[in-house]
Amino acid sequence: MKSQYMIKPIIQTIDNEPNNSRRRFVFGASAMLALMSIPFAKNAFANALSQSLTQLSGKVFDLSIDYKMVNFTGKSARATVVNQLLPAPLLRWKEGETVTLRVKNNLDHDSSIHWHGIILPTEMDGVPGFSFDGIKPGETFEYQFTVHQSGTYWYHSHSGYQEQTGLYGAIVIDPATPDPVIYDREYVVMLSDWSDEEPENIYAKLKKQADYYNYRERTVMDFFSDVNKNGLANTWNARSMWNTARMSDRDISDVTGSTYTYLMNGNPPEQGWQALFQQGEKVRLRFINSAAMTIFDVRIPGIKMTVVASDGQNIQPVSVDEFRIGVAETYDVVVEPEVDNAYCIFAQSIDRTGFTIGNLTSNPSLYASIPKMDPAPILGHSDMGMDMSGMDHSKMAMDAGDMQGMDHSEMAMDAGDMQGMDHSKMAMEAGDMQAMDHSKMGMDAGDMQGMDHSKMAKDAGDTQGMDHSKMAKDAGDMQGMDHSKMAMGAGKTALSDLGLAGFGSNNEIKHIDTEFGPQVDMRADAPQSGLQDPGIGLRDHKQQLNRKVLTYADIKGLHPTYDKRQPSREIQLHLTGNMNRYMWSVNGVKFMDAAPLEFEYGERLRITLVNDTMMTHPIHLHGMWSELETGDPDFIPRKHTILVQPGSKISYLVTADAIGQWAYHCHLLFHMPGMFRRVVVK
Repeated sequence: MKSQYMIKPIIQTIDNEPNNSRRRFVFGASAMLALMSIPFAKNAFANALSQSLTQLSGKVFDLSIDYKMVNFTGKSARATVVNQLLPAPLLRWKEGETVTLRVKNNLDHDSSIHWHGIILPTEMDGVPGFSFDGIKPGETFEYQFTVHQSGTYWYHSHSGYQEQTGLYGAIVIDPATPDPVIYDREYVVMLSDWSDEEPENIYAKLKKQADYYNYRERTVMDFFSDVNKNGLANTWNARSMWNTARMSDRDISDVTGSTYTYLMNGNPPEQGWQALFQQGEKVRLRFINSAAMTIFDVRIPGIKMTVVASDGQNIQPVSVDEFRIGVAETYDVVVEPEVDNAYCIFAQSIDRTGFTIGNLTSNPSLYASIPKMDPAPILGHSDMGMDMSGMDHSKMAMDAGDMQGMDHSEMAMDAGDMQGMDHSKMAMEAGDMQAMDHSKMGMDAGDMQGMDHSKMAKDAGDTQGMDHSKMAKDAGDMQGMDHSKMAMGAGKTALSDLGLAGFGSNNEIKHIDTEFGPQVDMRADAPQSGLQDPGIGLRDHKQQLNRKVLTYADIKGLHPTYDKRQPSREIQLHLTGNMNRYMWSVNGVKFMDAAPLEFEYGERLRITLVNDTMMTHPIHLHGMWSELETGDPDFIPRKHTILVQPGSKISYLVTADAIGQWAYHCHLLFHMPGMFRRVVVK
């Protein structure tokens, strides 16, 4: 076999031709959507040569954080860079070795570097305000730790919005023992988003108008089109539900291609990135999503991808045509391209407002055609955590697309509230209504008015583990109940109620008091597991396009489960927000007002995340593995970032083996101020 670690970067050539005289196809921020849908000719890259990542390897690294002017869109803007590079240098380490990284801050304000997914002491994790003060202007901080893992990871700033302005880079850790993945050549493929706007201005615009960057909201013409297809009554009812809830079925991404240009290894789509291969080679592509706010869907038309690692950890190989990569996730794939051919590495944003591309080719003069983007996704009932299993829609005269526009998030009503509902416009027979199950729709705060919670601690963790499924009480019975004698331990769940390790939670979804208020505009009352769901915009790809899309259910660890203990307790956390006001939180409480989550050192616990929003959230726990429960207790995969689908739930196990304070948060940069928690292991 050829050397497993062959990296053949393409030499970067400086193009001295002025930007304003070049033919520019900057897809995203400055391209028309109609232009994006056209497959470009094979010479689309011909006017520019791509740049590849610069690699540093060894045990001691000197990194310098600086400003630099860059130009991705035809306009110069200031970036935050490491060693004058964007992306930052690729750092190559060796498992078992101790690395020293001296980081100097040449900015005019504090900075930091977090080593994403790396298991290390808390004081080396690089999160200011936890066990680290940050790096002051002009100062140098020395990180030093032993590398206890191998695989594909990355690093980025954890200060302000520096990650959005370019402070991110790749990490590849070679294993101490022979790599089980066989390949001849490898490349890192780093995906990111860039805006010429200052990130502070982007955030300010979102706070004033949450859909500021969404140019796909429904219009009058859409309304008349829906009326033509579905009738006035059905269309009016569907639209009024969304309007009443102040939500949109087109709200896929907060920040879109209207301001973002999407990059691959620092190359905009006009320029593209290029990777070479030779006849008969197996090529390993290490994908990293280092974007601030963009989830990507990745495919390479004309070739199958074998997924061999997720978040740096080896998994049992899975053959796919396409995969979704959340912000901060990594996936390694192996491909076997045919010589004398070129393949387009195509990464489109989840909202289909832009894409970035690479050219995998055996000949530098061969360029792959760029495929069309897929249709823009539209949210539906399942993305709001609705239980639709009992409903008969046969009389509603709506197609699937129209159903996606309906919103029941405000239907948390008691029986009295239901009496005022007018179903006459829904064209249903009485018999059809009998199949509807409203028991999962939750209770209004008024339903709980007779309950005495006086002895129940108000911390979010206290009630997360409660299972009321055995109580067999209707809303009226609940009014007289006194819970003051129930004497529950904080965050504890009876062992008999816990699902077995590897299979996820059995517990009832419980919305606690802090989830009710203006800071939360939706609660998922019947969230489904996100394991089998490829995600919004990908669900029909197998049936309609014959594309196999990776799901979390496909991911099984290559090695047996490391900690085979059953969880001793469960914490249920709700990802919450008010999208119209652009407020984000956990359990309805923003970070600055939240108490820390406490783990006991050495315990094995389960975390169940419930997404009470219509957004897809990548959730990252620092310092410890998140062991995703995908249905096989013997081969539970380890991840550092978990993508939570809209209106869904997902569970994973954590072994609390790292003393100290750790960050736990959504990795969408502009969600982080609120959707963030401090975890204390003691």
